Amino acid sequence: MNKKIQSYIKLQIPAGMANPSPPIGPALGQKGINIVEFCKSFNKSTENLEKGIPIPVIITVYQDRTFTFIQKTPPVSFLLKKYSKIQKGSSKPKKEIVGTITTKEIEEIAKMKKVDMTGSNIEKIKSSIKGTAYSIGIKIEE
Repeated sequence: MNKKIQSYIKLQIPAGMANPSPPIGPALGQKGINIVEFCKSFNKSTENLEKGIPIPVIITVYQDRTFTFIQKTPPVSFLLKKYSKIQKGSSKPKKEIVGTITTKEIEEIAKMKKVDMTGSNIEKIKSSIKGTAYSIGIKIEE
């Protein structure tokens, strides 16, 4: 028997750090979901990841107030900043370079993101990642 879907909630939650405070509590509370149960489930499913990494999550809320969720991989911009060891992107990306990344590291990110991105092949995914790198002021080196 299929459950009837009430809605979807999209959030970005730090790995292993889900708690009832905003934005999680209000988003789930207004849909009638057990917030503590979600936080425990999410934290358990992310316990093997580096604590604090932002994890996009899509929560499916059913009419009987139960839920399921799907975790995605961390955002490309987060991974680029992590690999290039910078805190934030450039405020003037075309004029100011704030970090560098190698094509090998871009390939690693592309392989990691392949499960979530819509690019049909790894080359298209790498191209998309390079575009993001340029837009946040990261120079790509061979």
